[in-house]
Order: sequence, then C-alpha cells, then structure tokens
Amino acid sequence: MPAAADPNRGALRRSPSMADVAARAGVSHQTVSRVLNDSPMVKEATRAKVLAAIGELGYRRNNAARMLVTNRSGRIGLVAAHLGLHGPSMTALAVQDAAHAAGYDVALIGLSEMSLESLSDAVDRLLDQAVEAIVIAVAHRDALATTRTLQLPIPVVLVQGVTPGQPMAAGIDQHAGAVLATAHLLGLGHAHVAHVAGPDDWIEAAQRRAGWLAAHEQHGALPGPELEGDWSAASGYRAGRRLAEDDSITAVFVANDDMALGVLRAMHEHGRAVPGEVSVVGFDDVPEAAYYWPALTTIGQQFSSAGRCAVELALRALGGEEAPAAELIPPTLFVRDSSARPRRC
Repeated sequence: MPAAADPNRGALRRSPSMADVAARAGVSHQTVSRVLNDSPMVKEATRAKVLAAIGELGYRRNNAARMLVTNRSGRIGLVAAHLGLHGPSMTALAVQDAAHAAGYDVALIGLSEMSLESLSDAVDRLLDQAVEAIVIAVAHRDALATTRTLQLPIPVVLVQGVTPGQPMAAGIDQHAGAVLATAHLLGLGHAHVAHVAGPDDWIEAAQRRAGWLAAHEQHGALPGPELEGDWSAASGYRAGRRLAEDDSITAVFVANDDMALGVLRAMHEHGRAVPGEVSVVGFDDVPEAAYYWPALTTIGQQFSSAGRCAVELALRALGGEEAPAAELIPPTLFVRDSSARPRRC
C-alpha cells in the first residue's frame, strides 16, 4: 500500500527572515541587524541569544546581504514619507533617477507617517536588503534626531528639510525661496503679506515661515496675518475664506501650490479679484501651476539637482570622505498672472 501523500511535499518553505530571528530571540529587528553587522553596541548576553536563535532557525543571510560587508551590493536604500504630496514624491523620484544614473539600484520604502518606530523599521528592512547607503527623504522636525539615534554602520544622507552647512544632507533652500516670494510681493508695493503656512511639525513649513518673516524685516514692514494649513487645497480654501473677509489683505504667500489653489477659489467665491484686489504666490511650481486661473506665481524647486546631490554625498561617503557636505540648492521665482501691484499704488 503506498504511503499517504504528504500535504507539504513539494511545497516551498519560506526561508527564515531577520524578523523571525528577532521574534525567537525576543529582541528588536534592529538588534538582530547589529549582531549580524558585528556592532559593539550589543551586550554579549543579547548577542548570544540572537546567535542561538539564528542557529535554531537555520537563518542564513542571502548573497546580497553578505555583500554588505564589502559595500558592493550596488543598491541604495531610500526612505520617503508622504509620497502623495508633490514635493516628497518629486524628491523620491529625483533620488531614484540619480542613483540609477550612477549605476545603483534603489530599494524604496514609503512611510505613511513619521515616527521613531516606523523609520527604524524601514531602515532595518533596508539593511536586510544589503543597501550600501540610505537616503532619508523625510521633512519632519524630528527626522534628523531620529536618524542619529539609529547609529548605522553605513552612510545615511538626509534630503528635504535640511539646514545650510549640515553634513550628509542635500536640499533646496526653503528659507531663500520664501524670502523670494515675500520680497516679490512687498516689492510690488503691498504693505504686508499674509501667510498660509504648512503643518507645524514639518521642517520645510517652518523654514518657509521664517523666510516670510525675514523678508518683512528686511523691508522694514510688519507681516500680515498667518494661518496654518495641512498642505491640501481644502485647507488652503478654508484659510482663504478667512483671509478674503479682511479687506486690508492685498497679498498672500502660500506655503505650497495645492493650498494656493484653495486660496484662489476662496477669493473668487468672495468676489475678490486675483490679482486685481489680492495677489497670491505659491511654492513648488507643480506642473498645473501655470494652468491655474489665474496662472500662479510660485517658487520652483530643482528636485533633480537635490536628488543628484544626495546620491553624490552618499557615494563620497562610501569613497571614504568623512561627513561630506553640500551647498543648499537655490530656488527660482516664476512670476505669472496671480501677482500684481495693489490697486491703490
């Protein structure tokens, strides 16, 4: 009589992963990664538990992971947050294009939210894929501090929300862009400029707000009222309705083009002509900005240059340069139909 068929016969068994080792040892994914990379930060007792779990499960790092030791996997990791927004999505695309041009594959992990846990998990997953370096495109306030706590064995470059002279960081000068936008409106003769800011926990929102204030100080003027949005056209519309009720407001600098679109609609609905009664300037120069009604004056960002700079910094670090740095990339003002001199001038 033939033996009963084995239901598992011929089935493909999944190889144990780093997450399986972490669960068996009762430690974090990051701790397993540190043991595999022979980090001195791991206590000997913890190291022994991880090694025991590796032995019990029969875990083996794949060939690409073993290449991590020699930095020859030909892969760069990319962590990006909020890819549904124009700036983050264009930054991520620019980094991928630049890496591919340099002969590297890109392993991308997108985050729906920024937290120590989500960023740490993303980094660990990238380490398990044998990336040679990691680019983190997250513009939240705590991104830098969180990255530093990871103490990774490979180069990490930040892009978005960086400051002048910051090592291992590539970015576009958000402060200078906001100064350009606000100074343009003040130079047209507007007494002051209102501002619709981005979310407070975004570094770039704070940098654009600081530029708005700095431009007023440079012109010896008091800033107009400030409202906060969430980068969406809906939040810009809500802010625009409030601003439209104040006849003293003749100019508005909006922290991104999506919110500017909402401001334009609110002004039109309230019967305030743009730019006849109110001038509006945005930030980002999304592809649709030139086709808004009226065409939007806005600040353009060279995302492709930022992506190339981030990859270049990573490659310089891999080549042995200690904490390479780069100048921030200057933005560009595109003057279109939504800004003009105030009627009373």
